[in-house]
Amino acid sequence: MFVCNLLIQLKDEGNKHFQAGEIDQAIECYTKAIKACKDKKAQAVIYRNRSACFLKKENYSGAASDASRAIDVDASDIKALYRRCQALEKLGKLDMAFKDVQRCATLEPKNKTFLETLRRLGAEIQQKTTFSTDSRVQNMFDILLSEEEDKEKKEKAANNLIVLAREDAGSERIFQNNGIALLMQLIETGKVEMILAAIRTLSGMCTGHRARATAIIHMIGINKLCSIMGMDNEEIALATCNLFQCVYESLSGADSRIYGKEEALVLDSSKDLKTILLALLEMIGSKNVSGYGRDQALNLLTKNVPRKNKKDSDHSKSLFTIDNGLRKILKVCGQVPDLPDQLAMTDNTQLIASVLLNKLYDDLRCDPERDNYRDICDEYINKFDPNDMDRNIHAINALSGLLQGPFDVGNILVGRQGVMEMMVALCASEREVDQLVAIEAIIHGSTKMSRASFIISNGVSLLKDIYKKTKNEKIKIRALVGLCKLGSAGGDDYSMRQFAEGSTEKLAKQCRKWLCNPSLDVRTRKWAIEGLAYLTSDADVKDDFVEDEPAMRAMFELAKSRDKTILYAVACTLVNCTNSYDKKEIIPEMVQLAKFSKQHVPEQHPKDKKDFIQRRVKRLLKAGVISALAVMVKADSSILTDQTKEMLARVFLALAEDPVDRGTIVAQGGGKALIPLAIEGTDLGKIKASHALAKIAAISKPEIAFPGERVYEVIRPLVSLLNTERDGLQNFEALRGLTNLAAMNEKLRVKILKEKALPEIENYMFEEHDQIRQAATECMCNLVCSKEVQDRYLEDGNDKLKLLVLLCSEDDEDLQIAAAGALAMLTAAQKKLSVKMTKVTEQWLEILQRLCLHDNPQVQHRGLVMVFNMLDADEELAKKLIESELLEILTYVAKKEDNPKIQAGIDAARACLSKAMDLGLIKPFKQ
Repeated sequence: MFVCNLLIQLKDEGNKHFQAGEIDQAIECYTKAIKACKDKKAQAVIYRNRSACFLKKENYSGAASDASRAIDVDASDIKALYRRCQALEKLGKLDMAFKDVQRCATLEPKNKTFLETLRRLGAEIQQKTTFSTDSRVQNMFDILLSEEEDKEKKEKAANNLIVLAREDAGSERIFQNNGIALLMQLIETGKVEMILAAIRTLSGMCTGHRARATAIIHMIGINKLCSIMGMDNEEIALATCNLFQCVYESLSGADSRIYGKEEALVLDSSKDLKTILLALLEMIGSKNVSGYGRDQALNLLTKNVPRKNKKDSDHSKSLFTIDNGLRKILKVCGQVPDLPDQLAMTDNTQLIASVLLNKLYDDLRCDPERDNYRDICDEYINKFDPNDMDRNIHAINALSGLLQGPFDVGNILVGRQGVMEMMVALCASEREVDQLVAIEAIIHGSTKMSRASFIISNGVSLLKDIYKKTKNEKIKIRALVGLCKLGSAGGDDYSMRQFAEGSTEKLAKQCRKWLCNPSLDVRTRKWAIEGLAYLTSDADVKDDFVEDEPAMRAMFELAKSRDKTILYAVACTLVNCTNSYDKKEIIPEMVQLAKFSKQHVPEQHPKDKKDFIQRRVKRLLKAGVISALAVMVKADSSILTDQTKEMLARVFLALAEDPVDRGTIVAQGGGKALIPLAIEGTDLGKIKASHALAKIAAISKPEIAFPGERVYEVIRPLVSLLNTERDGLQNFEALRGLTNLAAMNEKLRVKILKEKALPEIENYMFEEHDQIRQAATECMCNLVCSKEVQDRYLEDGNDKLKLLVLLCSEDDEDLQIAAAGALAMLTAAQKKLSVKMTKVTEQWLEILQRLCLHDNPQVQHRGLVMVFNMLDADEELAKKLIESELLEILTYVAKKEDNPKIQAGIDAARACLSKAMDLGLIKPFKQ
């Protein structure tokens, strides 16, 4: 009592001194009161008062410290918050002061003092940040443009500038501080690291901002940017390509961020976009451009010219490109590196050009447009001159490019009078370069069997002759691939072999020999894989290949090399080895009918049966196929075509067939590699990749198979398999995968619901197929943990709850476990559902009793948990349950001796009886 009186006396004295302006005496009284007081709440008030004294004495550290102690006791102490704000402002800690006054304004939104302080501090922080950023920007440029600063300091300044440009506020400060002119000075130094820093900073500045993007291309110039991209440096070419892409997206509206008034100042960007398009087309045919620059110009055209959505009616960019650039693209395809005065190219250039040709042709909408495309190609190619062999092989090489791109156009041109004859004639030429180009054209021109039969009758002897006589390894291996392709023209039809028994095996053996020869360059060894891509349609060849582990490992290493033109051939070889290509269903009755009418009947090779395929898959996995596939998936999008993606997806699906192998696939990164294949590519390829993902997700730990945020990307592909167009196995494994994911956490369950999977899952719960119905119910059992799903069960006018109750009466124990589990969780989470359950069907009590007496401990436990939830939910319902035979069942189960195998059920029954006693429905037995 004495302490309490003393405390009040000291506090009152302190207040009087403060009001009288005697601050030192007030501090002395408050300090004594703090020492005398043990109650935290009372102490907090005194600390708050002493904080005001320290503010008067300009002891801002002490004021902030005392105010913080008061806030620790009561976080909403508005006086203490504002006093700490005042102290922190004086200490220069504006950000912290701003947070305190922001809290004050939240507690008292109409307080003018708080609002004014909030506005004032906000303005000061903005000014300080702007000044700080401006000085940082200037400092970075000073370091970068200085001749005296060391390399490490310059690298740090360059990285800081790039990071700053990624934020809109930072980009704007660079822009306002004459940044573009200074960045041009960096580019003009000619130093690679300075050019990269400048280009990457410019990319950050124009990303999503039309005004800055327009300023950049006008101040620097599109031609200047093209000349930078054309430099003989891969990093610079790639960085400039990214800058062009950022500019293009900002100008075209593909990046649709809004930046207010500045956007209104920018006029129509169509002229700038057209200028960029023309500049890129000029680049691809220019001799002043490096191979890296040409690749990136082709990549930009491939990405931005064809429509991304075929429903969009505007394809004017494709028509413009065909009219102004098709001949230039054909010029790239026609280059022969062995001839003098050719355009600079990388290993990938001509394949990228073929991909662009294909995408442009696919983007056309009507026959007259396609006719125009073919006419331009025909005019470019079909000008053979007996006196100009260089012109002839250029035309044939351009035709090879078409055959690798728009197949229809290429095949039509191959059929033109004189074209095939020119190929055969070039094979007989004495010049090795003529032979090389002609053989490649024959390889690409034998896509259809009708073409292959023409060459068999006219050119096989020539290819054999070249193969035997030439000493040039490049020509020799191409001649071999030509023979390989012709030898595999019958596909996997055992009865349609083109060559004599054993010939294809000999060709394949030679291909494997070259493949394993490290002394040969990558481009030459690539053709060995091309040969195997054709020959492995023969079951004997693919069986020999998978037995040759060094050859497989050599192919996988080549797949990881810089030459990405190899990807298609590797994918073809793997599709053949795993038999993951589409197979026509052979109906016995139709076979008999075909034999009767003397029609050809395809025959299956004995080594194409299931046990042989499984053995080949095991050998591929052992040799490290997954790590190779994971690298292949990461290739540049222009090289990794949709067709190649589809083949990789087919291979993954074949490899994931056996559950035992799925752990190996996950361990080597196959789960992560499948995600992009399931999101982009052909419709069939996405389905195959999604199915492979479902197989992995169904039995693997999601956090291991799809680490980090990747797990959220898996859901959409799995949901895509939940529709009537997919087969039952795909439905089943997708449901199992979703079940596994839904068990992980609430964020994943929310993601599943956002993808609108719930109605599909509910539909499959009505499925006649037992396994699909069970998988759907198990998935629902995990999803009911989500509040959104619970709310759907609370809604009136549907039979969702009734279905779960009736599923509990099925004979399938796994189905009963899932359905009863879902009901147990629903009734635990939402008491209203316990009452609603009794109204959905008259059989509810009988079903519940059967669950509680079930022989399976898991089913019984779930039934008893449901009883407990119902007892806890409603007294009337509890009374009804206890008056039924359930009391006898509960007593019977509760009296059982403790047993680990059934203990959960026993404990649940005892809990039910305890609850009934608490409700006064039964009394404890007294002996």
